[in-house]
Amino acid sequence: MNADANLSHGLTKDDPVLRARIEDFLYLEADLLDEWRIEEWFALFAEGATYEVPPTGDDKDADPATSLFYIADDYVRLRERVMRLTKKEAHSEFPRSQQRHMISNVRVTAMTAGVADVTCNFITYRAKRGVVDTYYGKHLYRIDCAASPWKIRSKRSVLGMDMLYPGKLTIII
Repeated sequence: MNADANLSHGLTKDDPVLRARIEDFLYLEADLLDEWRIEEWFALFAEGATYEVPPTGDDKDADPATSLFYIADDYVRLRERVMRLTKKEAHSEFPRSQQRHMISNVRVTAMTAGVADVTCNFITYRAKRGVVDTYYGKHLYRIDCAASPWKIRSKRSVLGMDMLYPGKLTIII
């Protein structure tokens, strides 16, 4: 067991050390995406994890079984998405976009059995072919702090926008 796993035992959601470590973990995730190290980004996810981007609007609790999501990936589909994005055949991302992922207002909302429920605001900038797209909203995470190293069990990126232009996502926000 490493220091990350030991840290999760006995801590509460209000512990400032836990929040600081979670912030560092989320900054690492953002940096991996910015540097297009998406295989390493994928390694942050626990087997069985999910990555979702629900439809725009106010329903952050939408269910991918009953709503049309922009992205509703289980672990296998997420791995396939990462593999596809690294190939030249991924025309929407070849050459790849330049990106910057910004996060703020990190909050640990619950801590149960070593798993932290975390929210944070995000802004993701994507530049390609002279156009800069801005995506913003709130990430909802379940992070397994008892795992060694820590793993993301789920990530849901709830867009704060009323629509996407041009209506698709070709990057990982």
